[in-house]
Amino acid sequence: TVVMTDIYVTSIGPVSEVDMEYTLDCFFRQTWQDTRLQFTGPPKELRLNNVMLDKIWTPDTYFRNGKKAIAHTMTTPNKLFRIQEDGTVLYTMRLTIHAECPMMLENFPMDTQICPLRFGSYGYPKEEIEFHWKYGDKKSVTISEEDRRLNQYELQRHEAGKELKISKSGHYIIMTVDFYLKRNMGYFLIQTYLPCILIVVLSWVSFWINKESTPARVALGITTVLTMTTLSTSARHSLPKVSYANAMDWFIAVCFAFVFASLVEYACVNYFSMR
Repeated sequence: TVVMTDIYVTSIGPVSEVDMEYTLDCFFRQTWQDTRLQFTGPPKELRLNNVMLDKIWTPDTYFRNGKKAIAHTMTTPNKLFRIQEDGTVLYTMRLTIHAECPMMLENFPMDTQICPLRFGSYGYPKEEIEFHWKYGDKKSVTISEEDRRLNQYELQRHEAGKELKISKSGHYIIMTVDFYLKRNMGYFLIQTYLPCILIVVLSWVSFWINKESTPARVALGITTVLTMTTLSTSARHSLPKVSYANAMDWFIAVCFAFVFASLVEYACVNYFSMR
């Protein structure tokens, strides 16, 4: 059986870096031909209720990287079921899918992530069921123009294709869609980068304070060091606990080194001036 598929994406997001997943709201369409359903009559197409789906064969399609999927049922099950004269079946449903999105965060927050969507047959190998994109790789996945921009990301492009999955139970055709999401830096510039730069500049103010004013210089140095520690902790709060440092970690570390060096500088000046 050949199953033709296409997807209309109504919205993407939110994207969670902590859970490494993203949410996709879409209309998922499948078309196949079942000769047992052929008929002859004045109507060329039968528009049936979705209850009739339990009476016929339907593909056992599942999402390989999906963590959770919701089929919308408000105010009625959001499913469309049509049968044409030659037995061609059109089956459309509205889904909200929570799918895995493995992320590499070395360049965070100047990174681009590739969030995949993988689906195929759960039990039928390619000898029994084949999936194809209905309008080709470039036109079978369409995205609403109003939802191409997310709060924290910008959707650059998407690529559709298919691959062959080999397992002990047989060879399976897997349909693939990759969404390329580029992160917007505006939030991080305001919340992290600018405060860090200003704190470093503030720590340099101690160079113009008289070296005899010990309380003022020590208080300023310790305050800036503690503030940088707090900023570093809050910046890591919204990220997963990974074993490597990202670009923002290196920036904060350099800022912390400047702030700490300004405090050490006064300690050295005070020590050598007393000798």
